[in-house]
Amino acid sequence: MFLKTNWWKAGAVLLLIYTAIAGLLMPVPRLAILNESIRNLYFHVPMWFGMTIILATSVYYSIRYLRTPTPQLDILSHESAKTGIYMGIVGLATGSIWARYTWGTWWTNDPKLNGAAIAMLIYGAYLVLRSSFQDEQQRARISAIYNIFAFAAAMPLFFILPRLTDSLHPGAGGNPAFAKYDLDSNMRLVFYPAVISWTLLAFWITQVACRFAFLKLKVYEKQLA
Repeated sequence: MFLKTNWWKAGAVLLLIYTAIAGLLMPVPRLAILNESIRNLYFHVPMWFGMTIILATSVYYSIRYLRTPTPQLDILSHESAKTGIYMGIVGLATGSIWARYTWGTWWTNDPKLNGAAIAMLIYGAYLVLRSSFQDEQQRARISAIYNIFAFAAAMPLFFILPRLTDSLHPGAGGNPAFAKYDLDSNMRLVFYPAVISWTLLAFWITQVACRFAFLKLKVYEKQLA
């Protein structure tokens, strides 16, 4: 499942510690409105990167399941999707906190915020859909199909539609991205490791969840034998 060796876990821990310390202590540019809240860039945005990658991984296993149906592939797809949903929820929470201290409100009628919320509702429906089936094979097959369409619907809501309209978010609706008005290269020394660390953490959480699900599957199969 994913990576077999453990070196990447140590790397994830070290990068997360580095991100937390450097993200809170290293100097950041004094930008209007953002001020010190720009430090959330090291936590909020990398979570979305990790979420997107782990959701793409879930779709990969869904496609594999539809080609070769096995309980293991269904578990890999399901647990990857759950991790992506968890990271998406945390991403929404950190974004709401950021909005409170920069825009003066916990939530605004911003297309990127609304799009992200709708995308999370779509994936929430995925969890509800899975719980509505008793037959395991039918549940896995329908869930795999829905998962593919959920990803195809969520990605435009996250990354495409907000760029086509006015938005308070950097890089959307004509609003310049961070890379365009932030010339402080020191931020990149923290941001890129943060993206890697949060992505590795997403895979780590998924791996632990999958191992637990595999054990439950083995116990269930032994009970049927």
